[in-house]
Amino acid sequence: MTLQALIWDVDGTLAETEEAHRHAFNRTFREHGYDWNWSIDKYRELLRVTGGVERITHFLRTDRPAALPEATFVETVKGLHKAKTANYVKALEGGEIPLRTGVARILREARAAGVTLAIATTTSAPNVAALINHCPEGVGMDWFKAIGAGNIVPKKKPAPDIYTWTLDKLGLDPNQCLALEDSRNGLESALGAGIPTVVTYSSYTDYQTFGEAIAVADCFGEPGEPVRAVAGDFRGKPYIDLDLLRDWHAWATA
Repeated sequence: MTLQALIWDVDGTLAETEEAHRHAFNRTFREHGYDWNWSIDKYRELLRVTGGVERITHFLRTDRPAALPEATFVETVKGLHKAKTANYVKALEGGEIPLRTGVARILREARAAGVTLAIATTTSAPNVAALINHCPEGVGMDWFKAIGAGNIVPKKKPAPDIYTWTLDKLGLDPNQCLALEDSRNGLESALGAGIPTVVTYSSYTDYQTFGEAIAVADCFGEPGEPVRAVAGDFRGKPYIDLDLLRDWHAWATA
């Protein structure tokens, strides 16, 4: 089976964005008069819940059950998440978060080879656009044929819905694609849609298990910046490139 498309997760996969998200949440809480502060350890725990609205809701229901009036709970949480997104976009526009090591190279290799690029993420569409449009590597939103983001589907990862939606937009079968993820939730989501998956874990997901992935590494790597290969056959290569992704896909779909 020939590889037709690479479907990318965003936060933690395209870029190490989680610290920027954490700071944006905390800044938003302060601006709205709440004394909530998510430490690194707390945010690592909260990342098990996908989606910003869902994450705030989970935190309040479990840690601060009496913090908000029930009558306005949903409206307040949605307002906080909207403000958080605005703070996050400002941070991206001002600071230029780079793509993870090897990502821009693989994106260019895929475009040159005619391999379709797509996105399947639970983060909001404005977050995706802000990251890609302001990254220093010169990647553009028009590089991606389909962008599954935000609340397009009712169920977020680990449900497979966002990948199923993206496959439909691409007009491809699952075994024609390869998913690139960084988290357990993302892996389960892609596999639930039938898509073989490669994991490059992030600083917030390095403790998770990825036994069903084709391969697992700490990044995609570059010449002179080798990956730490955790699982999978890297064919003796020190970094991941399009040819290796094709080999993995062919093996997984044989």
